[in-house]
Amino acid sequence: MTLPTLPEKIIDFHVHLFPDRLSEAIWKRFVSDYGWPVLHRLYYRDCLAYLGEHGVAPVVYSNYAHRRGVAKELNDWNLKVLDEFPGLYCFAACHPDDEDMLSMAEKLLEHPRILGFKLQLLVQRFYPHDPRMNPLYELVMERDKRLLFHVGTGPVGNDFVGAVHFQKVLERYPVLPAIVAHMGALEYEAFGGLLEAYPNLYMDTSFSFLPGLGAMFNLDSDFLERNQDRILYGSDFPNIIFPREDEINQLLSLGLSPAFYGKVFRENGLRLIGQHAHDLPKSSSILSMSSSPK
Repeated sequence: MTLPTLPEKIIDFHVHLFPDRLSEAIWKRFVSDYGWPVLHRLYYRDCLAYLGEHGVAPVVYSNYAHRRGVAKELNDWNLKVLDEFPGLYCFAACHPDDEDMLSMAEKLLEHPRILGFKLQLLVQRFYPHDPRMNPLYELVMERDKRLLFHVGTGPVGNDFVGAVHFQKVLERYPVLPAIVAHMGALEYEAFGGLLEAYPNLYMDTSFSFLPGLGAMFNLDSDFLERNQDRILYGSDFPNIIFPREDEINQLLSLGLSPAFYGKVFRENGLRLIGQHAHDLPKSSSILSMSSSPK
C-alpha cells in the first residue's frame, strides 16, 4: 500500500521552547516523574534548526510558568526569541498567582506573533474554571487571540485536569478560542464530543499517535475525517521519548484522505496563524515564511 503524502512544508503547532536551564530541568523531571528519558535533548536554537531541516515551517511553540513569578522571565525570553526568529509564533506563559497577570497579558498580546497563552494545568495545578482566569479569557477573546490547554488526563492526571473541568469553562464561554493539546488524552471520546458543540475549539495530535505507546487514540477514522478542519498537527518536540517521525508515520498509516493530511499538517495551521498573527493582512499568504534566524 502506498502511504499518503504530506505537504511539502508542514506546520508544527505544538513545540516546546524554554531557556536552556529550564529545558534541562524539564528533561530531568521527565525521568524522575515518569521514567521517560527525552530522546531529542535539543536547546531552542538547535531545536528550530532541526525542525527547519525536516520541512517544518512555520513553527508554533509554547512554554508555561510552573509557579508564581516565573512568567515574566519566560515572557521576556519569548520576546527575544521572537525577535531572533522571524518565522516563529508563540503561546506565551501566564500564572494566576501573579498579581500582574492581566497587565502582562495585555502588553504581550500587542505582539503580532504571540498567538495567545499556554495553560499546562497538570503542572500549574489550578482548575481551568478558576475564576481568576476569567479576565484573561475575556481579554483573549477581545484581542482575537487563542489559548492552548493541556487539560487532559494523559500521560497522567490529577485533580485539576479532565473534560468535566474544561466543559465548565466552555459553558461559561461557548465561543472561547481554544486548542486542546494531545487530542484530549486520555479522555478522547469526552473531549472529541465537545467539538460539535463549541465552534472555536480545536485539538492537536501531539502524544496521541505514538506507536511506541500503543498509538493510544481510540476514536475511529470517521471521527478524524469528520473533524479534519479542527485538528492541528503537533509533535511535542523536543520533549518526546520516541523519534519525532514515528507519530507522523503512524498518522500516515491510517490511510486517511488527502484532504485530511493537507488540512491537519498545514492548512488549518495557516488559517489560525492568519487569524491570530495580527501583523499579517487577512488576505496575505505566509507560505514562504522561514523559520530560520535573521
